[in-house]
Amino acid sequence: MDTLATGLTFRDATDADVDELVALIESAYRGEASRAGWTTEADILEGQRTDPEGVRAVIKSADSRLLTVEREGRIVACCQLEHRGDHAYFGMFSVSPALQGAGLGKVIIAEAERQARAAWGVTEMHMTVISVRDDLIAWYERRGYRRTGRMTPFPYGDERFGIPLRDDLQFELLVKELG
Repeated sequence: MDTLATGLTFRDATDADVDELVALIESAYRGEASRAGWTTEADILEGQRTDPEGVRAVIKSADSRLLTVEREGRIVACCQLEHRGDHAYFGMFSVSPALQGAGLGKVIIAEAERQARAAWGVTEMHMTVISVRDDLIAWYERRGYRRTGRMTPFPYGDERFGIPLRDDLQFELLVKELG
Protein backbone atom coordinates (compact mmCIF):
# COMPACT_ATOMS: atom_id res chain seq x y z
CA MET A 1 0.00 0.00 0.00
CA ASP A 2 1.15 3.54 -0.74
CA THR A 3 2.81 5.07 2.31
CA LEU A 4 0.60 8.14 1.95
CA ALA A 5 -2.47 5.93 2.44
CA THR A 6 -1.21 4.41 5.69
CA GLY A 7 -2.09 5.86 9.06
CA LEU A 8 -5.55 6.98 8.03
CA THR A 9 -8.38 7.23 10.54
CA PHE A 10 -11.98 7.07 9.28
CA ARG A 11 -14.78 8.51 11.42
CA ASP A 12 -18.11 10.29 11.10
CA ALA A 13 -17.93 14.07 11.05
CA THR A 14 -19.27 16.10 13.96
CA ASP A 15 -20.40 19.71 14.29
CA ALA A 16 -16.90 20.55 15.53
CA ASP A 17 -15.52 19.58 12.08
CA VAL A 18 -17.78 21.81 9.97
CA ASP A 19 -15.43 24.76 9.37
CA GLU A 20 -12.44 22.51 8.62
CA LEU A 21 -14.54 20.37 6.25
CA VAL A 22 -15.91 23.40 4.37
CA ALA A 23 -12.33 24.67 3.91
CA LEU A 24 -11.20 21.24 2.66
CA ILE A 25 -14.09 20.88 0.19
CA GLU A 26 -13.64 24.41 -1.14
CA SER A 27 -9.86 23.88 -1.53
CA ALA A 28 -10.41 20.67 -3.51
CA TYR A 29 -12.84 22.17 -6.03
CA ARG A 30 -12.67 25.95 -6.25
CA GLY A 31 -10.25 28.80 -6.69
CA GLU A 32 -6.51 28.92 -7.15
CA ALA A 33 -5.77 26.55 -4.24
CA SER A 34 -7.68 23.79 -6.04
CA ARG A 35 -5.30 23.96 -9.01
CA ALA A 36 -2.65 22.22 -6.90
CA GLY A 37 -4.72 19.06 -7.33
CA TRP A 38 -6.24 17.50 -10.44
CA THR A 39 -9.91 17.49 -9.35
CA THR A 40 -10.38 21.25 -9.59
CA GLU A 41 -13.56 22.69 -11.07
CA ALA A 42 -12.01 26.18 -11.23
CA ASP A 43 -12.24 26.30 -15.03
CA ILE A 44 -15.97 25.54 -15.11
CA LEU A 45 -17.32 27.00 -11.85
CA GLU A 46 -16.61 29.94 -9.57
CA GLY A 47 -18.13 30.74 -6.21
CA GLN A 48 -18.74 28.21 -3.49
CA ARG A 49 -18.88 24.42 -3.66
CA THR A 50 -20.59 24.12 -0.29
CA ASP A 51 -21.19 26.09 2.90
CA PRO A 52 -21.44 25.35 6.63
CA GLU A 53 -25.20 24.79 6.34
CA GLY A 54 -24.74 22.22 3.56
CA VAL A 55 -22.08 20.31 5.49
CA ARG A 56 -24.10 20.45 8.72
CA ALA A 57 -27.19 19.12 6.88
CA VAL A 58 -25.25 16.02 5.77
CA ILE A 59 -23.92 15.46 9.30
CA LYS A 60 -27.39 15.79 10.86
CA SER A 61 -29.39 13.75 8.32
CA ALA A 62 -30.56 10.38 9.66
CA ASP A 63 -29.83 8.61 6.35
CA SER A 64 -26.48 10.26 5.69
CA ARG A 65 -22.91 10.23 6.99
CA LEU A 66 -20.04 12.53 6.25
CA LEU A 67 -17.08 10.16 6.42
CA THR A 68 -14.05 12.12 7.58
CA VAL A 69 -10.50 10.94 6.94
CA GLU A 70 -7.69 12.04 9.22
CA ARG A 71 -3.95 11.57 9.04
CA GLU A 72 -1.68 12.70 11.88
CA GLY A 73 -4.63 14.49 13.50
CA ARG A 74 -5.52 16.55 10.42
CA ILE A 75 -8.58 16.13 8.20
CA VAL A 76 -7.18 15.25 4.77
CA ALA A 77 -10.32 13.98 2.99
CA CYS A 78 -14.05 13.41 3.29
CA CYS A 79 -17.02 11.95 1.45
CA GLN A 80 -20.76 11.82 1.89
CA LEU A 81 -22.53 8.47 2.11
CA GLU A 82 -26.32 8.52 1.93
CA HIS A 83 -28.60 5.50 2.26
CA ARG A 84 -31.20 5.48 -0.52
CA GLY A 85 -33.00 2.15 -0.31
CA ASP A 86 -31.12 -0.52 -2.27
CA HIS A 87 -28.19 1.78 -3.04
CA ALA A 88 -26.00 4.37 -1.40
CA TYR A 89 -25.18 7.78 -2.84
CA PHE A 90 -21.52 8.87 -2.79
CA GLY A 91 -20.86 12.60 -2.88
CA MET A 92 -18.88 15.56 -1.58
CA PHE A 93 -15.67 13.56 -2.18
CA SER A 94 -12.73 15.77 -1.36
CA VAL A 95 -9.04 15.08 -0.93
CA SER A 96 -6.63 17.83 0.08
CA PRO A 97 -5.13 19.15 -3.21
CA ALA A 98 -1.57 18.75 -1.88
CA LEU A 99 -2.22 15.01 -1.40
CA GLN A 100 -4.01 14.27 -4.67
CA GLY A 101 -2.48 11.91 -7.20
CA ALA A 102 -0.76 9.70 -4.61
CA GLY A 103 -3.32 6.92 -4.24
CA LEU A 104 -5.29 8.28 -1.29
CA GLY A 105 -8.55 8.57 -3.24
CA LYS A 106 -8.51 4.88 -4.21
CA VAL A 107 -8.15 3.84 -0.58
CA ILE A 108 -10.90 6.19 0.59
CA ILE A 109 -13.48 5.24 -2.05
CA ALA A 110 -12.87 1.53 -1.38
CA GLU A 111 -13.41 2.09 2.36
CA ALA A 112 -16.56 4.15 1.67
CA GLU A 113 -17.95 1.31 -0.47
CA ARG A 114 -17.07 -1.23 2.23
CA GLN A 115 -18.76 0.84 4.93
CA ALA A 116 -21.92 1.41 2.84
CA ARG A 117 -22.24 -2.35 2.22
CA ALA A 118 -21.58 -3.18 5.88
CA ALA A 119 -23.88 -0.53 7.36
CA TRP A 120 -26.81 -0.69 4.95
CA GLY A 121 -26.45 -3.90 2.94
CA VAL A 122 -26.65 -1.93 -0.32
CA THR A 123 -25.77 -3.57 -3.63
CA GLU A 124 -24.90 -0.43 -5.62
CA MET A 125 -23.15 2.88 -5.14
CA HIS A 126 -24.47 5.85 -7.14
CA MET A 127 -22.88 9.24 -7.74
CA THR A 128 -23.36 12.19 -10.03
CA VAL A 129 -20.46 13.89 -11.79
CA ILE A 130 -20.48 16.98 -13.98
CA SER A 131 -20.56 15.39 -17.44
CA VAL A 132 -17.74 17.52 -18.90
CA ARG A 133 -15.28 16.23 -16.24
CA ASP A 134 -13.82 13.55 -18.52
CA ASP A 135 -10.64 12.99 -16.46
CA LEU A 136 -12.63 12.55 -13.26
CA ILE A 137 -15.17 10.23 -14.90
CA ALA A 138 -12.30 8.13 -16.30
CA TRP A 139 -10.83 7.88 -12.77
CA TYR A 140 -14.16 6.57 -11.46
CA GLU A 141 -14.46 4.16 -14.39
CA ARG A 142 -11.07 2.68 -13.41
CA ARG A 143 -12.61 2.07 -9.95
CA GLY A 144 -15.51 0.09 -11.49
CA TYR A 145 -18.12 2.82 -11.98
CA ARG A 146 -20.02 2.92 -15.25
CA ARG A 147 -21.58 5.81 -17.10
CA THR A 148 -25.35 5.50 -17.42
CA GLY A 149 -26.06 8.38 -19.80
CA ARG A 150 -28.75 9.49 -17.33
CA MET A 151 -28.43 13.25 -16.95
CA THR A 152 -29.90 15.75 -14.52
CA PRO A 153 -29.69 19.50 -15.03
CA PHE A 154 -27.13 21.66 -13.27
CA PRO A 155 -28.90 24.07 -10.85
CA TYR A 156 -28.17 27.24 -12.84
CA GLY A 157 -29.07 30.35 -10.86
CA ASP A 158 -28.55 28.73 -7.44
CA GLU A 159 -25.23 30.15 -6.28
CA ARG A 160 -25.06 27.65 -3.39
CA PHE A 161 -23.74 25.23 -6.05
CA GLY A 162 -21.36 27.69 -7.67
CA ILE A 163 -21.39 30.19 -10.50
CA PRO A 164 -21.08 28.36 -13.85
CA LEU A 165 -18.53 29.63 -16.36
CA ARG A 166 -20.19 27.71 -19.23
CA ASP A 167 -23.75 26.89 -20.27
CA ASP A 168 -23.47 23.13 -20.97
CA LEU A 169 -23.15 21.75 -17.44
CA GLN A 170 -25.20 18.76 -16.33
CA PHE A 171 -24.75 15.83 -13.98
CA GLU A 172 -24.34 12.25 -15.19
CA LEU A 173 -25.25 9.32 -12.98
CA LEU A 174 -22.42 6.81 -12.45
CA VAL A 175 -23.19 3.42 -10.88
CA LYS A 176 -21.07 0.63 -9.43
CA GLU A 177 -22.26 -2.82 -8.42
CA LEU A 178 -20.95 -3.60 -4.95
CA GLY A 179 -19.88 -7.24 -4.71
